[in-house]
Amino acid sequence: MTFRKVLLFAAALLAPSAAHADDCGASVPCVVEDGSYRIEMPVSGTPKGVLVFFHGSKSSAELQMKHRALVEVAHAHGLAFAAVDGLNGTWSHPNAPGRYRDEKRFVGHVLDDLVTRFGFNAKNTLVGGFSQGASMAWYTLCQQGKRTAGAVTFSGVFWNPLPEPKNCVSDMPPVVQIHGSADKTFPLSGRAIGSDFHQGDTFKSIAIIRQQKSCKPDTTVQKVIGGIPCEVTPDCNRGEVALCIHDGGHQVSPEHLDAALKDLGF
Repeated sequence: MTFRKVLLFAAALLAPSAAHADDCGASVPCVVEDGSYRIEMPVSGTPKGVLVFFHGSKSSAELQMKHRALVEVAHAHGLAFAAVDGLNGTWSHPNAPGRYRDEKRFVGHVLDDLVTRFGFNAKNTLVGGFSQGASMAWYTLCQQGKRTAGAVTFSGVFWNPLPEPKNCVSDMPPVVQIHGSADKTFPLSGRAIGSDFHQGDTFKSIAIIRQQKSCKPDTTVQKVIGGIPCEVTPDCNRGEVALCIHDGGHQVSPEHLDAALKDLGF
């Protein structure tokens, strides 16, 4: 085989991979086993990483991509924004009312696809979410935290019965949890959903992560992130765990996302 033929053969091998990266985006789902996600890159420059965001109940990846303020905050930090799609507008994380798929396996496929299709990895993949989507992010941290570089979550944590610290991986990344003291949809103490399901307590959920991350509780400090007072445990094996409580209700704020991403170093 001549040198020219070798080059042509190599190009043919590489071409499908390059095309594969362009066959989905914000308006066309990236299909993986068990489901799909949508992704939008920053307009200029190579992305520094990706924010994988789980939408709230009764929403979708398509609707999440239309929440432009969050997408634009991610882009301002040089991050791609990936909206993961729940089934039937909900998530089937542990102890959730829905039982539509194995979410751990599905998220694993999404993370794998972000590696093979776009080149993202554990050092530049962040997770986030709102409400039940925040719960999805929390279970992702618990089950596959070593595959992520940090998390920003809004108004959602684990569900009862809460996992034991030993049930989570020990190398969970830094976390910023933002929650409203007036939240009645997913209160800080959680609430019953029907007769069989119950959202978890935010303080107990934070304690689980702090314990499994080998944080030293006596080193808790106060910090302000995006104008919100936060209780932060800085001395953990992979970075801080911050619980930030504002006086608002059930919400996700672009300004708070911006401040949290800065706090995580992105």
